[in-house]
Amino acid sequence: MELGLKGKVALITGGTEGIGKATALTLAREGAKVAICARRKALLDVTAAEITKAGGEALAVVADMSKAADCARFVDEAVQKFGRVDILVNNAGTSKRGKFLELTDDEWAADLELKVFGAIRCTRLAVPHMKKQGGGRIINITISSAKQPGAESYPTSVSRAAGLAITKALSKEFAADNILVNTICIGKIKSGQHERRYTKDGISADDYYAKLGKDIPLKRAGESQEVANVITFLASDAASYVTGTSINLDGGISGVL
Repeated sequence: MELGLKGKVALITGGTEGIGKATALTLAREGAKVAICARRKALLDVTAAEITKAGGEALAVVADMSKAADCARFVDEAVQKFGRVDILVNNAGTSKRGKFLELTDDEWAADLELKVFGAIRCTRLAVPHMKKQGGGRIINITISSAKQPGAESYPTSVSRAAGLAITKALSKEFAADNILVNTICIGKIKSGQHERRYTKDGISADDYYAKLGKDIPLKRAGESQEVANVITFLASDAASYVTGTSINLDGGISGVL
């Protein structure tokens, strides 16, 4: 199937590991030009080299999505290099969880700045370019517990729930501009965050992911590539009538649609 991604320009925040990296490589293989950002230059350089090796064209920008100036610089550099913005994947984020009475204002603020305001700022910067060229795609990465939060799931479940509301409101406001906005609610996906956690706990990757998968109906953690495949679908011509929706990509663990 021709996905209509050749020559399109995709901006991906948090693009050096896991879902972001898999998405960048997948879109590049489909012919898109890819701009990625993250805080660590070494990982950015490695990912950009892999995109180039796969036949794609890449721009790597060191940027912290919790800082307004960095968001602006990322979008500006992408437009300067590629001349347009067709796809924005708001992926940057961490999985911060804690007990309500133990979380400080600073911890709440840091989470909201990165996941909520980072997505808001990048979207605000990208939309005028999309409107000017007649359309675009915005894909926000959230989590299934944003719909069904458990105890001690904040601040992540709260900031990701804001992402759901932003997605729905944007989809209605910019539908007339042919800007389609959707979210993918991920569950337990293999990632660098998880791997750093099990290394710290002194257990093997296989044991960690086996334990993680016990309560998932599909009995395994998801792969970053599985998320990248759905992002690529939403960014493509195949999803031309899909907007304002959320897709649970969690192996069936969520109890809500």
